[in-house]
Amino acid sequence: MQRRYLFLVILLLLGTTCKRKISENNTSNPQHISVLTQHNNNTRDGWNDHETLLNTTNVSEKQFGRQFTLLVDDQVYAQPLVAGNLYIDNGLHNVVYVATVNNSLYAFDGDTGKLYWNRNYTEPGMHPPRNTDLNGACGGHYTDFSLNIGIVGTPVIDAKTKTIYFVTRSTDGTIFEQHLHAVNIMNGNEESGSPVKIDATVSGNGAGTSDNVISFDPERQNQRQALTLVNGIVYVTYSSHCDWGPFHGWILGYNAATLKQDIVYNDTPDGYDGGLWESGMGMAADGQGNLYDVAGNGSVGLNGNPANPTNRAESAMKLRPSGSTFTVESYFTPFSYKQLNHGDLDYGGMGAFLIPNSNYYLTGGKDGYLYLLNKDNMGGYQSSSNNIQQTVFLDSTANLHSQPAYYKGSSKAFIYVWSENDKFRAIPYNSDSYLLEKNNEIVSNVNGPHGQNGANISVSSDGSKDGTGIVWVTYAASGDAEHSVSPGILRAFDANDVSKELWNNHQNRSRDDAGNFAKFASPTIANGHVYLPTFSNQVVVYGLLKQ
Repeated sequence: MQRRYLFLVILLLLGTTCKRKISENNTSNPQHISVLTQHNNNTRDGWNDHETLLNTTNVSEKQFGRQFTLLVDDQVYAQPLVAGNLYIDNGLHNVVYVATVNNSLYAFDGDTGKLYWNRNYTEPGMHPPRNTDLNGACGGHYTDFSLNIGIVGTPVIDAKTKTIYFVTRSTDGTIFEQHLHAVNIMNGNEESGSPVKIDATVSGNGAGTSDNVISFDPERQNQRQALTLVNGIVYVTYSSHCDWGPFHGWILGYNAATLKQDIVYNDTPDGYDGGLWESGMGMAADGQGNLYDVAGNGSVGLNGNPANPTNRAESAMKLRPSGSTFTVESYFTPFSYKQLNHGDLDYGGMGAFLIPNSNYYLTGGKDGYLYLLNKDNMGGYQSSSNNIQQTVFLDSTANLHSQPAYYKGSSKAFIYVWSENDKFRAIPYNSDSYLLEKNNEIVSNVNGPHGQNGANISVSSDGSKDGTGIVWVTYAASGDAEHSVSPGILRAFDANDVSKELWNNHQNRSRDDAGNFAKFASPTIANGHVYLPTFSNQVVVYGLLKQ
């Protein structure tokens, strides 16, 4: 009896010691929100509605600014991701994952900046492709990337299995390869079956066909969009480098547990082009597992019939997994698709998202129009008009190379969009009429981006509580970020009135400047911090300053 009592006492003491150790190593941050995919969730709305620390009062020049910097080995095109409350390094921590175009991945403490691990995943004997290696892109003068082209599309994390998925690119100057990796987020080790070489074929007589087979080209196909994880399938999508053909829009689906390729879809098998990129935003997905994407310029229809679903460039699509491919459940192609093709005014230049708790899908193109679609009945193709929910014209100079976002306050919902050469617009969305109220938009008078690259937008709030909604916007402060590396700026606006700027990182530039703008990479807001990716080999972390 005494032995049993003594044993119980020892267990109790050990348990207390263990709990104390975990508590001592636990972050003092009371928030543990995760951002596991690009723009927060599979609607791609860009809204973290669980931010309890930052608000419209304390995000100011005096109280808010740069806290620390996460140094990495190259440019960051991918949005940083966050795994909240992860047990690592003998404690519970918020961990930030940063991928670079050098095919490197880093795991940092999101509250202190401590580096937990980093790995490089370039194939042995190879290097990440450089823009100069793609000697056929833009006639040999390819400057959309300034050098390395390794990990570009934002990875995705499966919290249940603690796995992060991403695509690397490697070359020896002659052979080009792409690989899908599944890596343990605790230590960077490859999971079983990882990596897998990306390859695919479809039947068709389109561009690049050989014996009625189109093969995936790892040199020409650009993995630009964020990865998407839905129902145990990791989806990887493709566009091109500078319209260097032959290329197609591909969607490849891999079993998340085994990395076996389960789905292959080509949006122009009997045509050409149809790249999927949406300014780097990922495909959207609904609760039923349907996927939503928008294809750029290329072939529309088949044998003179634009309504044939076989070739669906210049189109928004609702895709349902069907066997080893997709069925086009619904689509929309603008009646002016020929003019869009001829003028290089791609539909799908802007990122698209599903408006939360609705049936509507917001899309946009380089023609300066927003197209609001019923996701279940998109409108198809009409020869002389668009049979869709709503068309909203912004400006003839608004090419909509940008990442929009959404927020719902206590009284109004807004969509935010800031194209290059245009104003920052907050357009109310009426959930009763299911329409955008363009006439009631709120416009900022702050000067915005120019050239051919718009702004990337994220939103944070404590639910719909007044005084907590903040819109975070980053863009090139000067120059044209399309073909050059440009200095960047981060701005914060009141989400209910974007005419009110709260803060920007040029107000106290010596303290808060981040360096060069990371095009098509939105800031990540989580747990009282703003993680800003840059092309200056760093992610700058902002938060409340010690007073």
